[in-house]
Amino acid sequence: AYERTCRYLCRKTNSVVVCVEYRLAPEHPFPAQFEDCLTAAIHFLRTAQDHGVDPSRVVICGDSSGGTLTAAVAQALVNRRDLPKLRAQILIYPFLQCVDLNLPSYQQNKGVPILLKERTLVFGLKYVNLDLGIIKEVFKGCHVSEDRRLKYQKWVSPDNIPHEFKTRGYKPSPKYLPSEKICQVAEPVFDPVFSPLLAEDSVIAQLPETFLLTCEFDVLRDDGLLYKKRLEDHGIKVTWCHLEEGFHGTL
Repeated sequence: AYERTCRYLCRKTNSVVVCVEYRLAPEHPFPAQFEDCLTAAIHFLRTAQDHGVDPSRVVICGDSSGGTLTAAVAQALVNRRDLPKLRAQILIYPFLQCVDLNLPSYQQNKGVPILLKERTLVFGLKYVNLDLGIIKEVFKGCHVSEDRRLKYQKWVSPDNIPHEFKTRGYKPSPKYLPSEKICQVAEPVFDPVFSPLLAEDSVIAQLPETFLLTCEFDVLRDDGLLYKKRLEDHGIKVTWCHLEEGFHGTL
C-alpha cells in the first residue's frame, strides 16, 4: 500500500527513505509494532553513514497509526545519549490519545469515512487485545479514573481546542462516573506508547521540531491540535498544515 507513496517522497524530497515493515496486530500483539519501529530507528541512526545519510538529518514520519508509532519512537529516543538526535518528526493525522473520544472532532466526524468513530475504537481495542464489550463505557469516559481525569485534563480537554473548530455541531459531553472494573481493564490504553499525548512534560519538552498535518473531516483532528498545543507550550517548533477539505487517509 505504501510502496509508491514512499518512492514518491524519496523522489520529491531527494531523501533516503526507509520503510519499516513492522509486524501487524492482532497476530503480533502490542507493543511489537512499536518495538520493531524503535529497533529500526536505532539501527538506522547508528548506521546512517553506511547509507550515505548524515546522522544529524534523520527525520521519522508516519500517518494514522504510523503517526502514533512515530510519536512514540520520538519520545523513546529523547533520553538516548548514545545516539544522534532526531532532526524532526512528521505526524500525519495521528491517533494520540484514548482518554476523551467525545472531543469536537469525534462528534463532528463520527460518520465520516473511512475512519468512523466506532471503527477507531474497535481498531484501538483490538490492537491492545481488549474485549470490544467495553466500547460503550469507553465512549462515556467510564474507563478514566478520577485521579487520571485530574492529571490528564490539562492536556486532553475541549478547552484546549480553538473555538473555530467547535462551531460545526459540537456539544459538551455529559460526565459519567468512572467504573472501577472498566478502569482496570482499560489500563493499557493509557500507556504513552499507545497514547503519546499522555507522555510526561519532561519527555515532551525534549522532542524534536515537528511537522503536523490535520484534516477537518477526521475524528483524529483534535488529537493533532492538542499535541500541537503541548509541543508549542514547551517551546518546540511546530509547522502545522490543516486541510480544510481533508479527510482521514487523504495521503
